[in-house]
Amino acid sequence: MELYTYFRSSAAYRVRIALNLKGLKADYRYVHLVKDGGQQHTPEYKAINPQGLVPALVDHGQVLTQSLAIIEYLEETHPQPPLLPRDALGRARVRALAQVIACDIHPVNNQRVIQYLEKEFGADEAARKRWIQKWVKDGFSAVEKLLAGHSATGKCCHGGQPTLADICLVPQVFNARRFEIDLAPFPAIRRIHDYCLTLKAFTDAAPEKQADAS
Repeated sequence: MELYTYFRSSAAYRVRIALNLKGLKADYRYVHLVKDGGQQHTPEYKAINPQGLVPALVDHGQVLTQSLAIIEYLEETHPQPPLLPRDALGRARVRALAQVIACDIHPVNNQRVIQYLEKEFGADEAARKRWIQKWVKDGFSAVEKLLAGHSATGKCCHGGQPTLADICLVPQVFNARRFEIDLAPFPAIRRIHDYCLTLKAFTDAAPEKQADAS
């Protein structure tokens, strides 16, 4: 397997965590989203992923894109340890938590959106930061209620073992801290995040541990 990744991409971060939890090895191919005008825009990378986004996973010659689709593929092809609960209601809950982050919070704060705000609307750094903070806070307020008020929440988002929800949560907390968001109002999120960072699969996937972080 080959994983096209960028150390600070939260979507790539998710896939790195999933690979580690599954005990799977991938050869990393680094795509720097800032250098050279953004290496994701090169014809060579666009031939791999026409969206020009990371991550992309190549397995047995087949290219997979979109982090949640990649992780579900890994779940189906390498089912142990499971990243989704056995019961249908549990799977729906985990997927919903993951999608609040991956589909509602993350896309409006993606690098290309922030760059568009700057170039097309003249949003300065302070305005861009306020934009990011608003959408993360709104999303985390919902996630916090979903976690704190549910009997299935344990050490992790769902029970005592990491699932797809935790895989999405930890990178988003990294982003929140990067943009100086106060996490004090989100004790359940902080507790689960801190527990996940006691696990090697999560710490080894962290942005600062990646070879392209320098």
